Amino acid sequence: MAESLIFSFAESLIGKLASGAVEEASLAFGVHSELQQMKATMALIKGVLLDAEQRNPLSSALSEWLRLLKRVFSDAEDIADDFQCEALRKHVVKTYGDSSRKVRHFFSTSNPLVYRLRMAHRIQDINTRLAKLAAQRSMFGLQIIHQDTRVVHVREMTHSHVNPSNVTGREHDKNEIVKLLVQDVHHQTLSVIPIVGMGGLGKTTLAKLVFNDTNIDACFSLKMWVCVSNDFELRNVLIKILNSAPNPTENFNNFETEQLQNRLRNTLQGEKFLLVLDDVWNEDRVRWDDLKEIIDSDVEGSKILVTTRSHEIATMMRTKFSNFYLLECLSEKDSLSLFLKSAFEDGDEKKHPQLLEIGKEIVKKCGGLPLALKTVGSSLFSRVDKKEWESIRDNEIWNLKQNEKSIFPALKLSYDQLPSYLKPCFASFSLFPEDNEFCCSHISTLWEALGFLPPSKESESVTDVTYQLLHELWSRSFLSDYIDYGTDCSFTLHDLVHDLATYIAKGEFERIDLRNPKISENVQHLAFTDNNLLAQAFPLTGLRSLRFPFGMNNEAFLNTILSTCKYLRVLELCCYEYESLPDCIGKLKHLRCLNLEFSKKLKGLPDSVCKLQNLQNLSLCGCIKLQKLPKGIKNLISLRSLSITTRQLDFPEEEIASLTSLEKLIFCSCDNLVSLFEGILLPTLKILSLHDCKSLKSVSFHAISNLKVLNISECDKLELSMSLGNQIPDSRLKSLILKDLPQLVTLPQWFQGSVNSLETLAIVDCINFKELPDWLPTLICLKILVIFNCPNLLSLPENMHHLTNLKELKIIGCPELYKRFKPKVGQDWHKISHIEKVFIVGLENKEEC
Repeated sequence: MAESLIFSFAESLIGKLASGAVEEASLAFGVHSELQQMKATMALIKGVLLDAEQRNPLSSALSEWLRLLKRVFSDAEDIADDFQCEALRKHVVKTYGDSSRKVRHFFSTSNPLVYRLRMAHRIQDINTRLAKLAAQRSMFGLQIIHQDTRVVHVREMTHSHVNPSNVTGREHDKNEIVKLLVQDVHHQTLSVIPIVGMGGLGKTTLAKLVFNDTNIDACFSLKMWVCVSNDFELRNVLIKILNSAPNPTENFNNFETEQLQNRLRNTLQGEKFLLVLDDVWNEDRVRWDDLKEIIDSDVEGSKILVTTRSHEIATMMRTKFSNFYLLECLSEKDSLSLFLKSAFEDGDEKKHPQLLEIGKEIVKKCGGLPLALKTVGSSLFSRVDKKEWESIRDNEIWNLKQNEKSIFPALKLSYDQLPSYLKPCFASFSLFPEDNEFCCSHISTLWEALGFLPPSKESESVTDVTYQLLHELWSRSFLSDYIDYGTDCSFTLHDLVHDLATYIAKGEFERIDLRNPKISENVQHLAFTDNNLLAQAFPLTGLRSLRFPFGMNNEAFLNTILSTCKYLRVLELCCYEYESLPDCIGKLKHLRCLNLEFSKKLKGLPDSVCKLQNLQNLSLCGCIKLQKLPKGIKNLISLRSLSITTRQLDFPEEEIASLTSLEKLIFCSCDNLVSLFEGILLPTLKILSLHDCKSLKSVSFHAISNLKVLNISECDKLELSMSLGNQIPDSRLKSLILKDLPQLVTLPQWFQGSVNSLETLAIVDCINFKELPDWLPTLICLKILVIFNCPNLLSLPENMHHLTNLKELKIIGCPELYKRFKPKVGQDWHKISHIEKVFIVGLENKEEC
């Protein structure tokens, strides 16, 4: 199915071949005419790729033609990137070479004449293969379509919490399950009620409705929610349960199982609790009995609500006097209602009676499955062309059998309606586990490194573009649990949507685990889950991205991979088990992303890392033994994001100031750093995060006046006032998060310089924070305000009603504020009642409106 990803790749590649760097290099090496011929042939072939992509199903001959074409295009991309590497190398030598012979030697390459001959030979080979494939395109009767007209009509965002008004046809089911949970069953201390039904029925959504019902709040003193999925290993489940309890204060990842079970039993002691175990797949009764024995407290009436697809699991988990709840498909009436809600703005279906009749026929094909109804309906949102609706209704994919193990035809049909530029982005989700929680910042790094992002507009960052693409996928109902944080977002995938991504990506993107140990011959993106499976990776030379399992412990294998896979763009080595990296990593000149997070044994990086002029993201957070950054880091001229943990005393600020592409800088547990940014300017920096830097006393914030996002946490000695007054009057700060700062009493005056830009403000775990300044209501752009666990904050400023753009206010763990601003009854409630979303939590109660 990876053949469906080729049009977007061709479009991106042709743009790359037309870039100034490639044009200049091709002229310099005398291969300009050959490269122009390559580009022209590709443009000719690209004209029929959209038609090929939309043919369903593909014939075996067409599928093979597309596979061969993708291989040639990949080789051509390597040539284009090679020329860009050469341009970057020359730029570094020109910038630093005059003053240092070492730099010229450091970046020395083979003889230019040899390089020219080698590139000319590679281009000639590609042109020969392209010409042959171009001649074959007439065999398939393909039509020329130059532009992808499939666009995404994006809806307005909603908040992340389940809103009952957005759920159709489940009110009766919710009420029945609430009854089962609140009733006492024969004095049983713990009873288990499974919700069972096939994938796509909305079991998780129903469980969320139940979990947030006011009757449940009144019945249970403690509520916990855990997504189990395929991982039912006892220790991991215990950690998830403890983390889901209110206000967890410890990191349980380093606890032994005995410690975990003791801590959980203490947490549950004396509490009548509700525990939701969502998406359970475990069929091992012994594992279930072990967990049940730990959580079976002596408090009468405690309940466990389980969601699962398996009747066998439901039967195994339910207790003696309870029964499972069988969730049925939606009625035809509710199905039509949900479909129309997804396909039209409220009431607009009445304007299109012909589409309404076609919609009724489509609804019947969806079989009452909410996920199918939402995805197909969303794919037709704002489309009023009758032929488009008829093509969905009459598509032969509906003839595929729908059963528990198949990809729903509705999901595949909705995928086919995606614009080409979204398809490789969606396919990349298959590299991650089913229950993975994604965030925009991580996905942005991956998509940029692999060249999946369309060109950004002048004022847009890479993260902005990623955010827009994720918003488009969300609008098509491909993303679940979408939470918008203002400057970032998080989301998950329904397991059937994940299955679809895996099906689509097969052959190009593959995640290797015990269930899927075989690797396709032409795979380009690999993720391993187990060190014992690494030997499966031979012989592979065309890999673009490689994710090793946590704790990679095979140094010989890594050396071989780095020497063989010279076209890697992404290399993830989290929790790497050795003190250093092989020196040959400097040969990966195409590498864009190097992730070494939490490699606790890593003491240093070879200086050869600084040969990687294409490197855009270097992540060293959690490398607690790292002595210092490598020499020559100023040569990483493409670096956009640097995340570090280091033991060094002096940060190489002058070298960092030379990185004119740097936009994001994260310092994590850099315990020996005392000051930052003295005597330098970082005009390109947009995001700065300072976390757990115990000795850090001063930061020259005036050096980063173009900052948009600032996060500071657990930096106890940091002086925030800086005696700056209003030295940064025109700052562009959009998001400010201050966490666990005992020295913080009020907001420093210099933050007022962001009065015309700040959109998100969060103050978290600042136990001595006493007041919000009087100028807070002048933040005219503020959209989100979060105050969490600031017990000494007694009031909000007057004139809160001036914050007309404030959409969301969260106040948690602030007892005095809870009393004064309690929704509808607090004495100062009227001051914030205009805000669209207010969430206030007291010590024991919760109010939301």
